[in-house]
Amino acid sequence: MLFAVKEKGQGLVEYALILVLIAIVVIVVLGLLGDEVTEVFSEITSGLEGA
Repeated sequence: MLFAVKEKGQGLVEYALILVLIAIVVIVVLGLLGDEVTEVFSEITSGLEGA
């Protein structure tokens, strides 16, 4: 019974590590492409204001 509890805890840790890895990748990608993303949203905003 105690072994099953450890497995659940291990699974949660694995999911947490995956989420942290995904967050790091997203932060790095946004850091590299931040200016381009800002420009796209600015163009979208300008287009909506003109409509």
